[in-house]
Amino acid sequence: MSHALPALLLAVCSVLGLVLVPLGLPGLWVMVAGVVGYGWLTDFRSVGVAMIALVLGLAFLGEGIEAWLGFRFARTFGGSRRSAWGALVGGIVGAAMGVPVPIVGSVVGAFLGSFAGAAVFEYSLSRAPETAVRAGWGAVVGRATAAAAKIALGVVIAVIAVLAARRG
Repeated sequence: MSHALPALLLAVCSVLGLVLVPLGLPGLWVMVAGVVGYGWLTDFRSVGVAMIALVLGLAFLGEGIEAWLGFRFARTFGGSRRSAWGALVGGIVGAAMGVPVPIVGSVVGAFLGSFAGAAVFEYSLSRAPETAVRAGWGAVVGRATAAAAKIALGVVIAVIAVLAARRG
């Protein structure tokens, strides 16, 4: 098989993945699929088990960071452990509810859901509106920070993909 088709697949998956990450969609996983697909199409000449394990590890790290940062920032901004769980649950529910709205629905839903989840869960415990709003704001900051971290990890995966293509 010509090297052009696998390289094109890898490039499309890398660019598409980087575009999907800030939208709250599984961009890192699209990039992982591109690396694995490239390896498969080139008989794994330049993509081996170690490289696949590395990009899988980076994608899992990104998911972990995303969950942890929303949780952590809600606490950092004065919320309780309950508000941190509310940020996590609210972000997931908000992203799912926003999916029907093309392109930005899941992003807006995740941010609003994180805010609402943290604020509602915190208010149910503290009954202090200002504390609840601070916790909600912390969840939003955490979600934005997580998106930036996942984009950075996506860039690392893309660089790894380019290096694999150059070796292949």
